[in-house]
Amino acid sequence: MDSNTRLQIILANSPIGAVLPAISLVNLPNWWLAGGAVRNTVWRSIFGGQCELIINDFDIAFFDAQGNRSQELAAKTTLSEQFPSYQFDVKNQASFGRWRPGRRPYTSTEDGITEWLHTATSVGVKLDTQGQWQFFTPYGLDDLFTGIIRPTPVHTYNPKAQEKASSFLQKCPELSLASQIFT
Repeated sequence: MDSNTRLQIILANSPIGAVLPAISLVNLPNWWLAGGAVRNTVWRSIFGGQCELIINDFDIAFFDAQGNRSQELAAKTTLSEQFPSYQFDVKNQASFGRWRPGRRPYTSTEDGITEWLHTATSVGVKLDTQGQWQFFTPYGLDDLFTGIIRPTPVHTYNPKAQEKASSFLQKCPELSLASQIFT
């Protein structure tokens, strides 16, 4: 079984399997579900109950150069009404550089996801217009499936990446740090 199929099986049998079709109906341009929901679902599936990482929220990234905050709020409201027990974080990557000091503007959703803190967090999934699963994995899936915490290249020396890694290890001790990071 290839990595994408394995990822799809894990995610389809989790809350992501129920939420993903609803996200696709919101019709955000160039959207991906990525981040902690994907990462934590996979790690909990692989490492079992010893891994206390859970879905805190669903990170939905999209890109609309002409868009504004109202798109984010409308999508969040729609999804929260359908799934009141879940939290949704919807962000237009086109405006990310404007509200995040010191960050360059992104040119696409994929550009933004590629610069998230860790390689295992930089994994996006979505459904295409035919309902087929699509994957965005700029660093592959090896770190995700083996439980390795590795910062993305832009965050190699970022203290926030190290802080997050420490919190992951406290909740899921089966994880490990990539050997060349945080030096």
